[in-house]
Amino acid sequence: MKFSTDVSSSRRKCRKAHFTAPSHIRQKIMSAPLSKELREKHSVRAMPIRRDDEVTVVRGTYKGREGKVVQVYRKKYVIHIERITREKANGATVPIGIHPSNVVINKLKVDHSRQAVIDRKGKKAMEQ
Repeated sequence: MKFSTDVSSSRRKCRKAHFTAPSHIRQKIMSAPLSKELREKHSVRAMPIRRDDEVTVVRGTYKGREGKVVQVYRKKYVIHIERITREKANGATVPIGIHPSNVVINKLKVDHSRQAVIDRKGKKAMEQ
């Protein structure tokens, strides 16, 4: 059943919107859930991921690995985490891209704008 008349439920249109989304919308799509401790502390379930957050991989080949986010690669919808790399045939090491939905944020890098987002989202949760 369709809930919003503003958004298409067509698979074709949804995929097009996703893969041609501009950077500011990709930031929102690239959100990751918070750990249980952070969720209790801030009363926020998920946040858009950013560069110096500390995360744990919870799905896939690298499950259980922890590290700091080195790069948020919005064009490819992946994040690069320190120490999660592989060797190329020529000996060079390259970071492996992991989708943000497959990680959990353990430690947030909080600055002024991020704190405003936490306050806004947390207040909304408190009202309900």
